[in-house]
Amino acid sequence: MNTRQQKLDAFGRLLDIMDDLREKCPWDKKQTLQTLRHLTIEETYELGDAILDNNLQEVKKELGDVLLHIVFYAKIGSETNDFDIADVCNEICEKLIYRHPHIYGDVVVENEEDVKQNWEKLKLKEGKKSVLEGVPKSLPALVKASRIQDKVKGVGFDWEEPHQVWDKVEEEIQEFQEEIKNGDQDKIEAEFGDVMFSMINYARFLKVNPEDALERTNKKFIKRFQYLENKAGELGKQLSEMTLAEMDVFWNEAKKL
Repeated sequence: MNTRQQKLDAFGRLLDIMDDLREKCPWDKKQTLQTLRHLTIEETYELGDAILDNNLQEVKKELGDVLLHIVFYAKIGSETNDFDIADVCNEICEKLIYRHPHIYGDVVVENEEDVKQNWEKLKLKEGKKSVLEGVPKSLPALVKASRIQDKVKGVGFDWEEPHQVWDKVEEEIQEFQEEIKNGDQDKIEAEFGDVMFSMINYARFLKVNPEDALERTNKKFIKRFQYLENKAGELGKQLSEMTLAEMDVFWNEAKKL
């Protein structure tokens, strides 16, 4: 692996290239914080895909893309004298030191849970009025639900035993079914949301990441459905021309792969 100096040199090279691009490239010169935002989100999702696929070469590539965006934002900030990459690095360093008193201070922790609780308490001391302030509004709803539950757990608002959470899941499912019988679409949607929220909470107690779990199922379904499409093509048929029974044969084959 590279030495510390080689790592610093590589980062300096990236900063130099960013300076060149901002000065000389017509596209890079036009970019703003706002125009980069959606691209950064896209790059982050691509990194997430690579991690889920456990493709380490692709993870390395996507990390580079994300790092480029960080350097790009810092370069833009330096042009208005608001902040530069050194300010960005120093601020996260100070935050990490402050929020890890068990490493840089005299606080004693017993386990990971103590660390999380200290983290949330320290954030409140920094002036945050709510532990939920740090949950981005634009997060996808499933991820947001997980983060909300993690945050409130950090200040002790949580169930004590997994069976209590499952009881809540069953309670929400029953309420959902009752609203289906009543036929009120708005209440059906509300209760469905409650079911999902409680299932995500239960997943947390089982140490299952619901986003990862659902994405695994998505990938599995895509693989099986594309197998079905290919088999239909081999027969010279469109799926719309096949009966469900015919499709089911190939679907069961795909499940064995």
